[in-house]
Amino acid sequence: MTTGLVANFQGVYIALYSAYDNNGEVSRERAKKLARHYVSTGVKGLYVGGSSGEGILQSVEERKAMLEAVLEEVKGELKIIVHVGANSTRDSVELSRHAEQCGADAISAVPSIYYRMSEAAVEHHWQSMIDSSSLPFIIYNIPQTTGFNLSVPLLRKLAAQDKVIGVKMSGESTFDLQQYKMAGGEDFLVFNGPDEQFLAGRIMGADGGIGGTYGVMPELFCTLDHLFKLGRIGEAQSLQNVINDFITRLLRYPSLYGACKHILQLRGVETGEPRLPLLPVRPEDHASLTELNQAIIAATAKYAHVSPKEEVQRHA
Repeated sequence: MTTGLVANFQGVYIALYSAYDNNGEVSRERAKKLARHYVSTGVKGLYVGGSSGEGILQSVEERKAMLEAVLEEVKGELKIIVHVGANSTRDSVELSRHAEQCGADAISAVPSIYYRMSEAAVEHHWQSMIDSSSLPFIIYNIPQTTGFNLSVPLLRKLAAQDKVIGVKMSGESTFDLQQYKMAGGEDFLVFNGPDEQFLAGRIMGADGGIGGTYGVMPELFCTLDHLFKLGRIGEAQSLQNVINDFITRLLRYPSLYGACKHILQLRGVETGEPRLPLLPVRPEDHASLTELNQAIIAATAKYAHVSPKEEVQRHA
């Protein structure tokens, strides 16, 4: 757990969406434009190939192509954490090595899915990735989709290694998040996963967040983070309420990712439709999504006013 790197990773990370052409193939050009779109939003970095990026629905070569395009475009401007988890340990190790070769900043992984794995099997799966590269490793815990919930003893065991610098906690329990932070210690990074409880996660010890809906309202999440740092919790709670209304509206569509991708399209950022079985939005949804996009833009203009510079001045 000797992680001088931790301070360099704290912050707000967008779980980057997939980028396909009109035929549903990974588009390097669109991936680059998507990554570039976020450089000036205030986020710390991008999380590539996770749930929002549909990594589980892509081949190893497609995941490599997506990462290569992102790094070619924004390496050195944004921190890039790569989700390398795959059903087979072999594919996960291949993706881990590729991430290091490309110059990513860290790797992360869920357990293997579908099969209900024992804790020993999950540990071996993760350890194989940790051993395959020199990159920092961030555990990804999302029990509601994998069927595996990280235990505190296993976290302690993995976190004893210098390369294991943190955990992305996408489970719904802020109690578990707090327990992970206590077990890992101050020098162990914990990312909040559920977007709708970003503030709750920060209050309970998270050092930042990684989320998919950040992609359509990054400035709002950055402002929320700054308000928390300033101790302006009442204002932060009000902003979380605004964000949660937007999330609630996004969840009403056939797929969250389809809705978010359509909003980006309205802003001139083409990413294609989500890959089936994730559904695209329906034509009858376009009008309400246009209204939602306008509401998010208006809220960004209203709330996204707390800058890092202001934060430093207030702490001086």
